Amino acid sequence: MSANHPTKEPADFGIGNRPNESVASAASWPAIFAGAITAAATSLILVALGSGIGLASISPWPNSGASVTTFSVMTAIWLIVVQWLSALMGGYMTGRLRAKWVGTHTHEVFFRDTAHGFVTWALSTVIGAALLASAVVSTSGKAVEAASTVASGTARGAAGSMNVNESIAPYDLDRLLRPSSPESDSSKADGRAEVGRILAKGISVGDVSSDDRDYLAKVVTARTGISEPDARKRVDEVISTEKATEMKAREAADAARKAAATASIFMALSMVIGAFIASASAALGGRLRDLHP
Repeated sequence: MSANHPTKEPADFGIGNRPNESVASAASWPAIFAGAITAAATSLILVALGSGIGLASISPWPNSGASVTTFSVMTAIWLIVVQWLSALMGGYMTGRLRAKWVGTHTHEVFFRDTAHGFVTWALSTVIGAALLASAVVSTSGKAVEAASTVASGTARGAAGSMNVNESIAPYDLDRLLRPSSPESDSSKADGRAEVGRILAKGISVGDVSSDDRDYLAKVVTARTGISEPDARKRVDEVISTEKATEMKAREAADAARKAAATASIFMALSMVIGAFIASASAALGGRLRDLHP
């Protein structure tokens, strides 16, 4: 080539020859860990404060203190506040403590700051879940150990006197040995237990059978001396009362299930918002960090 047209060497796109390529990671892990620990500590403080407020708002006395619904709503709101405040503190701490990126475009700096806030939120969430799981496992292990001890002791005590197959329900044994006409001088303790088993069996399947109703009426007549129609009326009233109680218990359990499902959904949404808050606060902290180096 002539002197007026110098030769131009081809560009080398190898990573090692890029003058603007940094060998260090863009993640400031010390700042991330500091923010995560800050978020976890903030959560512990707020949870302890919320527990104190919650215990102060309830009372064992009737018509006193917050109701169950009010307490549940307060708990859900406070957990959301805990999630958001801890995310805010952790993300902002990460943004202020991260190392300044020199020669980096402002858009890239903004992305890195938000990414640092998100990673901080994720790490603090994992730390909180690990602590909660550890506490649950410890408590469950103690409960299982205690239950095993009680069960083994009961089994040893009953092993020598076991005369019937454990698979046979007491209600079935009662039906097998049920007399045709109960006598008034039969054991009251055995009679009460048998009646209780009949009612429990009937309520568990939805209703007491006609045969069991007839037998209960005879038992009541033999024990109390009232006429059989009055005994039947008394039996029907007790069965209706027990069925209403069972229905209330089922409704309460269903309401608790729905409340737990709603709380889980709101908690998941609050965690998503917490991740956004942590990212935004980290971007804010990083911006202030760059303005005041």
